[in-house]
Amino acid sequence: MPRLKIDSDIKPVSEFRANAAELIDYIRATRRPLILTQRGRSAAVMLDVEEYERLLEELEVLRDIRTAEKQIKAGRAIPNRSAKAELQRRFRR
Repeated sequence: MPRLKIDSDIKPVSEFRANAAELIDYIRATRRPLILTQRGRSAAVMLDVEEYERLLEELEVLRDIRTAEKQIKAGRAIPNRSAKAELQRRFRR
């Protein structure tokens, strides 16, 4: 995700209401998040849909890695060859 630019990527909700279409175009063009503020405090983050989906996919991979690490520490891991053989057996149907 491109780095946040504090001078242009933080807007009050009132400005978003007045310029929603333009700000959505801005989010799509820059691929940067837009932070919306309300009463001077952060209230919401808007992301381009593709960027949001990319983040969700990355999060899934990281969760899978964390789960695998826990399983390894708990002694529930199996050798790669055994896993590969089991998958081949299952999908031969």
